[in-house]
Amino acid sequence: MAKSNEPVTIKKYANRRLYNTGTSTYVTLEDLAQMVKNGEDFVVYDAKSSDDITHSVLTQIIFEQEGKGQNLLPINFLRQIIRFYGDSMQMLVPRYLDMSIENFTKEQSNLREHFSKTFGVGSFGVLEDQVRRNMEIFDRTFKMFLPNGRLDETQGAAGAAGAAAPADDFDELRRQVAEMQKRLDRLGEGGKKD
Repeated sequence: MAKSNEPVTIKKYANRRLYNTGTSTYVTLEDLAQMVKNGEDFVVYDAKSSDDITHSVLTQIIFEQEGKGQNLLPINFLRQIIRFYGDSMQMLVPRYLDMSIENFTKEQSNLREHFSKTFGVGSFGVLEDQVRRNMEIFDRTFKMFLPNGRLDETQGAAGAAGAAAPADDFDELRRQVAEMQKRLDRLGEGGKKD
């Protein structure tokens, strides 16, 4: 049987049960998580209203995974995401995160190879480079929405004050990454045996 390029349709019923129309079986959030890991595409619709609720179901899967102690999202990241809700930068965040995860995914095989060669110690330089590139992408994206791609005196104190907060956040993030690198370097030095 040929595999379809169309996403599988999942229907969510009022009793919160999920029904896979492709296999004609009920599935769990765990099953959907496995489908994502296997690269299978699906769309989830509310069975009664026919609304697309894929976003909320995927968010629920992440919530379930995080609840099992598989904490992938750092607390500072979660707090920063919450801060962006209702902020003027909110519209940029989804595209930035999309681009960042796409870049990370593309470089995943390089990262895995590097990690396996060095067994993790001292290999965070690659991650630091990735973070730096992501920061540059975010910075370029942010500047696209500023006149002439930069802040200047004609925008007044309000514009400068608004730009100070993201710069402070970036500086803090850079400081934290540098601190983490130093710790890893110390661990690497302590773990080496002659």
